[in-house]
Amino acid sequence: MKMVLIFSVLLIAGLLLAQWLPLWLASAADAGHLVIHLLTMTALAYIMIHVGTEFHVEKTNLRQYGWDYVIAVTAAAGPWLLVAMYFIFVLVPSELWCRGRLWQESLLVSRFAAPTSAGVLFSMLAAAGMGHTWVFRKARVLAIFDDLDTVVLMIPLKMMMVGVAWQLMVILAIFATMFWTAWRWMRRIRLPTAWPWVLTYSAMIALASYGVSFASKQIDQDVPIDIEVLLPAFLLGVALSPPRAEDRGPERHHRQQQVSTLISAAFMLLVGLNMPPMLMAWQQAGAENAAREQSLLSQLTMPPWPVLALHVVIVTALCNLGKMFPAFCYRKEAHWRLRTGVAVGMWPRGEVGAGVLVVSLGYGIAGPAMTISVLSLALNLVLTGAFIVLVKWLIAAHAENDNAPP
Repeated sequence: MKMVLIFSVLLIAGLLLAQWLPLWLASAADAGHLVIHLLTMTALAYIMIHVGTEFHVEKTNLRQYGWDYVIAVTAAAGPWLLVAMYFIFVLVPSELWCRGRLWQESLLVSRFAAPTSAGVLFSMLAAAGMGHTWVFRKARVLAIFDDLDTVVLMIPLKMMMVGVAWQLMVILAIFATMFWTAWRWMRRIRLPTAWPWVLTYSAMIALASYGVSFASKQIDQDVPIDIEVLLPAFLLGVALSPPRAEDRGPERHHRQQQVSTLISAAFMLLVGLNMPPMLMAWQQAGAENAAREQSLLSQLTMPPWPVLALHVVIVTALCNLGKMFPAFCYRKEAHWRLRTGVAVGMWPRGEVGAGVLVVSLGYGIAGPAMTISVLSLALNLVLTGAFIVLVKWLIAAHAENDNAPP
């Protein structure tokens, strides 16, 4: 558990640094954020490529993957809808409940609560020595499907805000092409898999993702073509052929593990650094932009700090309560402690949720709902280590084996 503590400290350190980074960088803030973003995406791509190489798809058992996807979508929809309803029915006066624009904004902002951070989850579980457990294998499948659902669902959510746009159709076409390619060439692409090569592939994916987004913004600033690195990196890992015999020696494996641990540690720090700043000046800038866009959520009055803190605690609890659906599934596969461990393992949030909040800010949404969302995401990050300790305890309290009775 020593590595879990180190990773937790790095997450919190990155989160704290993110609050002051805009002031330190001053005029170079945009360039600094770009460098941090690219480094984060490179580290995430590296982690997801390795997840893909260890992910074995049984083509004869597609029905099980379909059920896993249903569970993952439900686990993502639960916290999303709970938080959206909380924002509307608790923060907003009842006379505004029937406003369609209010529902659109609430559904977009609250989507931050849906995605599990696959990179944080995999790194933390591996650091806690749970990389070969049933909990890790099942959480791996659910977290990937969970994030995939979030990325895909962001398309109709953006359509609600800006209408039907050709860029969103391009994103769907790119996703479909990547899935077909990975399925067609599964374990058949022969490329070097030593860590320098994988890191190179990761950097190329991150740069390509940023390049597509940057180029599309030159055409239309409001509707960029955003391709998150998580999906292409994972699918590349699935498509890569297994390492050759001469690349599987114990020394090479040990070096690979060392590099993976270092990159995971760097990723923890970078995830914290990617959090939207909670400084008042930044929030006021968002509110001014929101006023021009006539955002309904941004027009709400900011509550006192004690009330705001209570909202943050409740929203954080709703975020994690909505993730508990997997605990009621897989009754024939595992004991209830292991199923609960999978559900708790889905609690960590990170870079994907922060990305949703950045998108929401881009549409001019600010005010108390946005502040609560940012603080809730930050609180969840701070508690990540505790979540993993809880998962470890649930597993330790039950002698795990795949045939354990429910």
